[in-house]
Amino acid sequence: MDTQFIVSTSIILLTFALYIGIAVYNKAKATSDFYVAGRGVPPIFNGMAIGADWMSAASFIGLAGTVMILGYDGLAYIMGWTGGYLLLTFLLAPQLRKYGRYTVPEFIGDRYNSHTARVIAAICTIIISFTYSIGQLSGSGVVIGRLFEIDAKVGTMIGVVLIAFYAAFGGMKGITWTQVAQYIVLIIAYLIPVIFMSLQITGNPAPWISYGELVGKIGELDRELGVSEYFAPFTNGTKWQFMALMFTLMAGTAGLPHVIVRFYTVSTMKAARWSGAWALLFIGLLYLSAPAYAAFSRFILMTKVAGSKISDLPAWTASWVDTGKLQVADANGDGILQWKEIIISNDIVVMATPEIANLGVFVIGLVAAGAMAAALSTAGGLMIAISSSFAHDIYYRVFKPNATERNRLAVARWSIVVATVLAGVVALNPPGVITQIVAWAFALASGTFFPALLLGVWWKRSNAQGVIAGMLVGLAVTLTYIFLARSGVTLFGIIDTGAGVFGAASAAIANIVVSLMTKAPSQKIQEEVMDLRYPEQMTFKDGEVWVDDEVDFKG
Repeated sequence: MDTQFIVSTSIILLTFALYIGIAVYNKAKATSDFYVAGRGVPPIFNGMAIGADWMSAASFIGLAGTVMILGYDGLAYIMGWTGGYLLLTFLLAPQLRKYGRYTVPEFIGDRYNSHTARVIAAICTIIISFTYSIGQLSGSGVVIGRLFEIDAKVGTMIGVVLIAFYAAFGGMKGITWTQVAQYIVLIIAYLIPVIFMSLQITGNPAPWISYGELVGKIGELDRELGVSEYFAPFTNGTKWQFMALMFTLMAGTAGLPHVIVRFYTVSTMKAARWSGAWALLFIGLLYLSAPAYAAFSRFILMTKVAGSKISDLPAWTASWVDTGKLQVADANGDGILQWKEIIISNDIVVMATPEIANLGVFVIGLVAAGAMAAALSTAGGLMIAISSSFAHDIYYRVFKPNATERNRLAVARWSIVVATVLAGVVALNPPGVITQIVAWAFALASGTFFPALLLGVWWKRSNAQGVIAGMLVGLAVTLTYIFLARSGVTLFGIIDTGAGVFGAASAAIANIVVSLMTKAPSQKIQEEVMDLRYPEQMTFKDGEVWVDDEVDFKG
């Protein structure tokens, strides 16, 4: 048994013990604990939890590799995923928090006063979260498979057992504090290698400043090798695909149910805004580092690996070739490995970087633990979203409104276990690479929830018939375009990952047209919608006085 295996396993097991310990300590005892962590999470910690919930295996494992392989065109992922937080923080999160419900379907059901709208929204939440969780479980399979040198499928099932246990046990309260720990683990694991690489290559410990000069050198190497330049735009897709992907990821971010529900766990609208601001800072740390990661890894591969004799390749290449994620073939038979003869999967760049830069066994183990933290934290949040849609929005609000608290918790826990196992089964043979599967989930969110929530908060004339038509049309158009694009039928060169742009546009049009053709919502609902826009005031709901934004109530 090699040292690397022992060190990596020890670090991962220690972090697992920490997560499970936190979940057990913060066990959900009431439904408000299970769904919204008792609404008592401080904004800075909520920002960390949002960061962990957000930075999935796709961000941690796939993002730097996507930028390394696509160059400029990979930046659509960074700009879309980060920009979506601005939309969410300014346009939706504080208003949704003020409405004071547990879930997104509950907001839609109550805002539009429609059980049908609530059920459709709950089904959309389950479809989106399920698709997204396949990508996470597939990512955990890559990490566990490489670590234990076992089949990635077995790795995926180990991930399933872990997630099912701590998500079902702790609920949102346990998951929130687990995610704070997971954010700290994953950000340390992400930053240490990139800072060391920056020191090694440029002598400067700040990768965000130093990688710029390296991009120029990579451009020269590209010209020498005759490959398309790293920073040349739109070489891997059309300009329309770049814009469509960026929109899909931004609108999808603002409509993702498992991210929006994080803003319900704070006490006030003001705290919701601050959570968004902290989340942007914590997310920015990783997203600003990803292009630096990509540049350093590409530079080391171009200068240290390409041009070497096949017989003298670094030791790390052998273990990655065995996983099937790296291919090095001497196509022209000259005994020298050319740049064009290296085929590297974008899912392994971050995982392989500590080995590429020879950073030692501890850092390699830390990165493996960080990747697991990223996959587990998002999967946990997704399972809570699936469970709350089924147990709270369908079972409790539609079928059994008189269910006891104990009964509701039991249904919520069992629905997590069933959803995790089903997602794990699909992830055994995933339908695409991690970033691609995740982009489909964003396309579905931008085609269904983004128009429904945006119009629900900012257009008081939007009614139940309009939102039902919008969600159904958006879901149908997005799914149809994904299937058509995968079979080769595209518009303007926009592929399956940019499908959200068509879904969102058709959903918004359907919502507006049907709302204008049917009866306006009641005066009470229209006043409630207007009220959402004004933060510092009292609101009356269900016969209770709610005081928002820590405004003193003198009455």
